[in-house]
Amino acid sequence: MKAMSGQGELLLYLDFDGVLHPERVWWHPTVGPYLSDPGKDKLFQHATLLERLLAPYPEVRIILSTTWVRRYGVAKSAKELRPALRQRVIGATFHNRMNQEAFAMTLRGQQVWADVQKRKPRDWLALDDCPDGWPPEAAGRFIWADPHQGLGHPEVLTRFKQQLEAKHAQQR
Repeated sequence: MKAMSGQGELLLYLDFDGVLHPERVWWHPTVGPYLSDPGKDKLFQHATLLERLLAPYPEVRIILSTTWVRRYGVAKSAKELRPALRQRVIGATFHNRMNQEAFAMTLRGQQVWADVQKRKPRDWLALDDCPDGWPPEAAGRFIWADPHQGLGHPEVLTRFKQQLEAKHAQQR
């Protein structure tokens, strides 16, 4: 049996909406994704920040845990990321062999935990604005992002940096 991608690695489960930009994203058949009230915000405004944060940790691989994958697929969703982030993407919590309706009815924390159980990473972190369904095993791994400021919120940024350093130090 082939090992699932990510086995034995340090994984980051990454949501887009509410993490890399505000959560108020809408979809239009001809326009695609857009912010409902952009103001000073834009899609993927924190992608450069995430890229800088991950730069010292080349071992970190990304699993997409965003609803974008159900709409656009893994490859197209990953293309929205900057090249340095895109090359880290090795999969998603959703894949086309899954029942989309059943998956959508599952709480985000449960989706991620099920993926962790399958992939068996060395360790993992999750950046997400959805606090629902995270098991006790996610303590110290799940970093709740403010849905409006995402990764740009100072407390989220601090917690993420601390957890990245801690996970990296455990490897040494």
